[in-house]
Amino acid sequence: MVDYYLQRVIKTSSVCGGGELHNNQFYQCEESKPLLGEMTEGNNNSRPCRRSVHSSSGSGSSSSGMRYKLLHEGDIQVCALKHPRTFLSKILSSKFLRRWEPHHLTLTDSCLSSATPTGYMETSLSYSSIEDLQLLSWDNAPKYCVQLSFPGGTVLLQAANSYLRDQWFHSLQWKKKIYKYRKVLNNPSRWDVVLKEIRALVDMALTSPLQDESIHQAPLHIISTLLAEVLLNLSQQLHYSIISAIAPLLENNHPPPDLCEFFCKHCRERPRSMVVIEVFTPVVQRILKHNMDFGKCPRLRLFTQEYILALNELNAGMEVVKKFVHSMHGPTGQCPHPRVLPNLVAVCLAAIYSCYEEFINSRDNSPSLKEIRNGCQQLNDRKPPMPLRLLRPDPSTTPTLPLSPPPSVVNSSEILVELERNNNKANAKRKEGPVGSDSEPNLIDCLLVSPTLNMLSIQLPVQADRVLGCFALILKMLSDYDDWRPALASLLQPIPFPKEALAHAKFTKELKYVIQRFAEDPRQEVHSCLLSVRSGKDGWFQLYSPGGVACDDDGELFAGMVHILMGSCYKTKKFLLSLAENKLGPCMLLALRGNQTMVEILCLMLEYNIIENKDTQLQIISTLESTQVGLRMYEQLCDRQRELKELQRKGGPTRLTLPSKSTDADLARLLSSGSFGNLENLSLAFTNVTSACAEQLIKLPSLKQLNLWSTQFGDAGLRLLSEHLACLQVLNLCETPVTDAGLLALSSMKSLCSLNMNSTKLTADTYEDLKAKLPNLKDVDVRYTEAW
Repeated sequence: MVDYYLQRVIKTSSVCGGGELHNNQFYQCEESKPLLGEMTEGNNNSRPCRRSVHSSSGSGSSSSGMRYKLLHEGDIQVCALKHPRTFLSKILSSKFLRRWEPHHLTLTDSCLSSATPTGYMETSLSYSSIEDLQLLSWDNAPKYCVQLSFPGGTVLLQAANSYLRDQWFHSLQWKKKIYKYRKVLNNPSRWDVVLKEIRALVDMALTSPLQDESIHQAPLHIISTLLAEVLLNLSQQLHYSIISAIAPLLENNHPPPDLCEFFCKHCRERPRSMVVIEVFTPVVQRILKHNMDFGKCPRLRLFTQEYILALNELNAGMEVVKKFVHSMHGPTGQCPHPRVLPNLVAVCLAAIYSCYEEFINSRDNSPSLKEIRNGCQQLNDRKPPMPLRLLRPDPSTTPTLPLSPPPSVVNSSEILVELERNNNKANAKRKEGPVGSDSEPNLIDCLLVSPTLNMLSIQLPVQADRVLGCFALILKMLSDYDDWRPALASLLQPIPFPKEALAHAKFTKELKYVIQRFAEDPRQEVHSCLLSVRSGKDGWFQLYSPGGVACDDDGELFAGMVHILMGSCYKTKKFLLSLAENKLGPCMLLALRGNQTMVEILCLMLEYNIIENKDTQLQIISTLESTQVGLRMYEQLCDRQRELKELQRKGGPTRLTLPSKSTDADLARLLSSGSFGNLENLSLAFTNVTSACAEQLIKLPSLKQLNLWSTQFGDAGLRLLSEHLACLQVLNLCETPVTDAGLLALSSMKSLCSLNMNSTKLTADTYEDLKAKLPNLKDVDVRYTEAW
């Protein structure tokens, strides 16, 4: 447009001026007053020359392959022209080219505006009104202009150099096209047209010489907004076409949140579509390799989670997932991408927590992630929690646990009531328990909740159970890579799992494999992560100890972990002190069953004088003497420390506490290993002993206090005790399966002064009969019975 008029002006003046002389005079005049500004380069203006004007709507780049940063604002010279209608107006209009105004222009999403709206830029110039964009250049003259054509006129923008001019040109061109595509795709009519526009938009982003993050992100945001509004109306073929069209943009860019939501729904609704394998795989690979913080965009993590679950839905199932994990690690022994492992672990942890989200929110009375996203923070606005199935184990499969009612279905609010009731009950028992209730100090803490509630396990919905199993297996896969194992152990050291998941049998089975790999690894940075991350926080070896929430093997894994830790720990005495304080019971139980590592542990505790209580020392000695390996090691120790023999000659202990989960055989083996004629106080609380152990108890003539809390000791055992232990003064039968038939036999034990029958099947008549026949009975607990 303007170049056309300039050329006509030049040609006319050359013809009407009377030959070459006038022509040269015209150009000399123009040289004295530069046509397009005051900036010059070198000495190009030192001699008069014929100047021709060229325009271009191409890239305008002086050298091919130039890259530019997207401009959002900047300083530039502006000149505006109206279209001339006569020859005279053409001549006059050329003089206006000398009138340039400096402006600070801003490229908004919809228009070009000035910080000082005066003169040529008194009103903003909308992108929709721009009909054409062109570059202007003059041969042998450094004038750098961008021409904007609009109805009725032209606006020229003059930059300081060719690079800035091209940068303004490409930025304006980009803003104008993005504005057009946003308007077109915000009001879709026909999907064939929409697909065509999407492909054109993607091609434009890929071929643009602008090098800026927003160049690829802006089209993705436009498309994600479109998909978010019409997602439910799309067919499977349309899904595939749209996602395939935008796939090139995702090769080097993370999808925005709305697009992640679209991808998640596609994975959930169409997990077997080819889009998942062909398009989503490189996107997820890029996320895992380059993402630095899922907290800034949690939907990236959710999309990765849904993609992995979609792979698990394929025919090959976990084999496909395993191949994907291997592809992320790479074929070499060292993974070249340091972000892959922490990102995979973050996805696994979030998925595992999502399985228990409703229960955890109900337990903690906190809004769910979904409610937080929706702004539903008030308690009155919250939806009622989803019902969860709670199953009590079948007594036939766990004969050592107290008898339980048949399976029942309760909701999360009922769980809270039962949890509060049982915790209050346990606290009351610890506070108001009878004299002689010498249970192990940290025994209750090892069970996490009271014994009654600890039997309950949450039955997840089928889909949640599959999610839990899938991501537990992924953690198992991660532990098989030697280079990943140190970092994985460090990430899992704080035990970042909900305690409800640690009580899930299938999950703990897979997790057990991971912990075993940590224990077997000879590197100290790996197996040292089995320890707790801080004081007062359980470590892996504690959770898998007998009585721990995750133990399902009678302490086999626990013994292996302690063995490797003792072999490498440079602070042996400190570690022994922690074992003596928190896990002495499990150590003694395993030593009683012949575990050599635990026998060595107990010998070291005696040798280093870790145990100060004399009764506990005597119990350890009796435990060591109950097995051949223990006896041999103890004799070797006595050869080094004669004072231990002197301690044993003074007689057996007066107080004895068996570790939790001990059995009748363990008790018999212990009592047969030495002299217990002085034993007055015996605690079997929370062990697995039954009425059969009464045969061993009646051999303790000095026994005065007996604690059978939460055992399977029944009526037959009570009848045997009543015939032989006439001197018994304190008896704790709390949460045992005894009935009136056994409790009535206690009427012959006239020395009883304290009797705990809490949570038994005691009736009111039997209670009245016992009060009448036991004159010394002063302290009685009959709570949670018919007599209460």
